[in-house]
This record gives sequence, structure tokens and C-alpha cells, in this order.
Amino acid sequence: MTNKYYIGLDLGGTKIATGITDTNGKLLATVKIPTQAQDGYEMVTRRMGDTIEEVMQKSGANASDIIAIGVCAPGAIDITNGIVRGSPNLKWHNVPLKKIIEERFHIPTYLDNDANIAGLGENRFGAGKGSKHMLYMTVSTGIGGGIILDGKIYRGATFGAGEIGHITINMNGPRCGCGNYGCVEALASGPAIARTAKEALINYPDSLLNSYPEITAKEVAEAARKGDQLSIEVINKAAGYIGATLANLVNTLNPDLIVIGGGVSQMGDLLLIPIRDEVRKRAIKSFSENLKIVPAELGGDVGVMGAIALAQCSGEV
Repeated sequence: MTNKYYIGLDLGGTKIATGITDTNGKLLATVKIPTQAQDGYEMVTRRMGDTIEEVMQKSGANASDIIAIGVCAPGAIDITNGIVRGSPNLKWHNVPLKKIIEERFHIPTYLDNDANIAGLGENRFGAGKGSKHMLYMTVSTGIGGGIILDGKIYRGATFGAGEIGHITINMNGPRCGCGNYGCVEALASGPAIARTAKEALINYPDSLLNSYPEITAKEVAEAARKGDQLSIEVINKAAGYIGATLANLVNTLNPDLIVIGGGVSQMGDLLLIPIRDEVRKRAIKSFSENLKIVPAELGGDVGVMGAIALAQCSGEV
């Protein structure tokens, strides 16, 4: 009997990561190359196809052995037609990505937003295995999310559900990149944590942060682990905003699990413990008492494995 495979491709603003798995989801080969988005979509999509060919070659698979290809991309995605409607990171507008890949390989291809796919990946292969009603939040340069309800991605009327980074949490807060004021992304993302710490330094002359040549969320976390009071306060404040946001979502969607990923989540319990405390304080008790809030498990493979999950579901999720 011929072996069968799935391919997952994670298209980002800086890199293209592609992997191939067997039908059990075992990763057999991966390829990572720079996106070089400045070259335009035709060159980028050609390189995407080249990585697909490379993982097939590495695994010994032929195109006829591939059941489906899953692709995740940043930006606004038309799921039905497989079109990247708009991606600021890539500077793409109305790129028919599904059609381009299918015409080259003649393999069924499915496309979705990167945050949705990350949530699906964690749900099928990572920290969310076994959960039917799961929220995924990524806290990094920005804040995004994916919603899994009844085991399927919830996309909304125009495929935009999950933009949880743009929930208003402080109406008088700083302006967000989306144009609104007081979004949780503007208050608790990595850059927001760094900005808050820098602004407060004048009142904390003894803070360890004064010894760093550059302050990012990573330095804030490092100083907090060493007992720096300012850093601890800044992280707790960000965690409070995230926890209040999640409590609103818990009260609205009643999930059984929340998975938190992204670079800032690598702070671990420094961030997760105050987030859990805030959710417990603000969410309806019967919704939160058995709710689990856990770190993501897939790390840098979340996009590829999420795309694999999309391919396995053959676009039905």
C-alpha cells in the first residue's frame, strides 16, 4: 500500500516554513527559507512551491502521494475562494494563493489565517488536544487569537473572528495600530510592555532595567525574575489587561481551555499566574472554575502543524 502524506506551509512576513507528515501527523521533513516579500507575490509563491517540492523530495513522496496541502498566511483571508485579500506584512492584495498552488501541483489546497491555524494546530497536536471549545491567544509583537468551537475554527460572517487583540480594554488608553484606542494589543503586547517599562523608569532609579542598553519584553522578564519591582509591576499590569480580555471572552464563549502562545508567553508563570488570577476574579464562576489556562506547546512549529491540521480536515474545519 502506498504511503500517504500531508503538507503544511506557514507563510510569514520574514520566512516560509514547510513541513510534510504522515497520516498520523508525524513530521518527516521541514524546510525554512526567507520570504523576501519585497520581490512580489509571484516570486514568493514560486519559492513556496519550491519548498513543497523540497519536502516531498526529502521524504521520498510524490505529488500523487499527497492527500492535501494546508497553508496559513497573515492578513485578511477569503477562506471560500482561497484568496489573500490583504496582508500588510507581505503587501499583498487579492492574491489567489489556493489557485496558484493547485495549478502547480494538482493537489487539493486549503488556506486560512495564521492565528486561526495556530489555534487549530494547538488543538489537534499541542496543548489543546481533546478540547472541543478552546480559545488560543498569541502574545508577541501583536496580540491575536483563534477560536475553536465544537472542534471547528469559528471564523465569523466575513472570516474575521478571533481578532482578540483589538478588544477595547481601556477606552482612554494608547492608540493601537488598528486606529482604535485602548486595545489590549496596545496595552499588553511585547512592545507595549517595553514601552510601559521605559515610561516608568524615571520613577524607579534603582531598577535593574537601567543597566540594559535596550529594553524589550525579554529584558523586562529577565529583570522580573531577578526580583526587579518595576518589571514585576509592568508584567502584572499587562497580565491584568490580558486576563480581563480573556474573562470577557470566557463569559461570551464559555470555553473549556485557553492556550496562550507567542514570544511573550515564554515568560511562563510570571505572566500566566496573574492572568489566571484575573480571569478567575472577573469571569462568571461557573464558567471559570474548571477552565484551564495553559502555555502553548508547539513553539515555532505551530504554523506548519496548524496547516497540516487544516489539510487533514480537508477544509472542513
